[in-house]
Amino acid sequence: MTTITITGKQPGKTDVTISSTVNPAVKTVVPVTVLSRNLLSYGPASGNGLTATVNSDGSLHVKGTASSQWAGIRWTFPCPVHGAVTLSRPTSIDGLTVSVKCIDAKGGQLGAQINTGNAGTVPAGTVSLRFEILANEATPTEKNGDLRVQLESGDTAHDWMKPDNTSLGGGAMS
Repeated sequence: MTTITITGKQPGKTDVTISSTVNPAVKTVVPVTVLSRNLLSYGPASGNGLTATVNSDGSLHVKGTASSQWAGIRWTFPCPVHGAVTLSRPTSIDGLTVSVKCIDAKGGQLGAQINTGNAGTVPAGTVSLRFEILANEATPTEKNGDLRVQLESGDTAHDWMKPDNTSLGGGAMS
């Protein structure tokens, strides 16, 4: 018996053809989808004085002046993974912070929020994640810049990659 390992190089869909020339000849086509390691989902959002749009590379462009400290925008999406995760931010905007919160079936937060720079845990019972971009300045100032944020399984941050879903609508967070 021979084992063959196939590693996806970039997100997308393709087919893998498996065939045998021995008698009887066999041929099977298996559809394969390679997903992004970036587990976040986001898209255009506006609220509390901030507006986010999605750049052509999948990063977020954030502009505006938040209405107050700890106000901003958020996206909530189904939880794709449980266990150890890492939130990284290879590009940032001074005065804004990013985090992910784990949400249970009743809408309550489970465990501590996941911040950049440290591995975190998505606990059992988490049904959705809430990605937030908040102003951390006591008196928010105008913003106009790009963010690349990545949530991935494990405790090691890798190079940023566009999430699979960049069309999820977001809204105000205060």
